[in-house]
Amino acid sequence: MKKNLLSIIILALLIVNIVLTAIMMFSVVGASKKTSQLVTDIASVLKLELEGPEGSTARNVPLSQTEVYNVPELTVAMRAEEGVDGTQYCLVSIVLSLDTKAKGYKDYGSAETMEAYSPLISSEINTVLGSYTVNELKSPAAQDEAKAKILASLQKMFDSDFIYNVSFSDIKFS
Repeated sequence: MKKNLLSIIILALLIVNIVLTAIMMFSVVGASKKTSQLVTDIASVLKLELEGPEGSTARNVPLSQTEVYNVPELTVAMRAEEGVDGTQYCLVSIVLSLDTKAKGYKDYGSAETMEAYSPLISSEINTVLGSYTVNELKSPAAQDEAKAKILASLQKMFDSDFIYNVSFSDIKFS
C-alpha cells in the first residue's frame, strides 16, 4: 500500500510540474517576443547610425579599385573663439580615396590632374575647416561632420562621386 501511495504522490507531483511548466512557458514566450521586438528596434536604430548622416554618399569600394591622393599638408586658420586672443591654426594632412571605376575618374582622377586641381581642393578644405573653432574640431563628431562636408564639396566641385571618402591622416591644433 505504501508503494502505491508513493506512486500516486509522485504522479501528482509530475502533473503539477507539467502544469506549472506549461504556465511558465506561455508567460515566458510572451515576454520573449516583446524582448525580441525591442532588440530588433534597437538594432534598426543602431544600423541607421552606422550608415552615417543623412545625405552621406560614402560607400563601400573594394580596395582593388581604390586609389588614394594625399592632399599636401595644410595650415588652416580656424574661426575665432570668444575669450581667445590671437588666431588659432590647424595643421592637417588629408587623404582622398578615389574609386577607379566611377564616372569622372578617367577625367579627373589621374595623379597629374589631381595635382593640377590641388589648389582648388585645398581651398575647399580651407573653407570647410575654417568654419570651425579649434575646440569644436577636436571632437570626433565634428571631425566626421567636417569630413562629410569636405566630401560633399569636392564631389560638387568635380561634379562626380569618384572621390568617395575623406580621411584625416594627421591633425594638430595650435
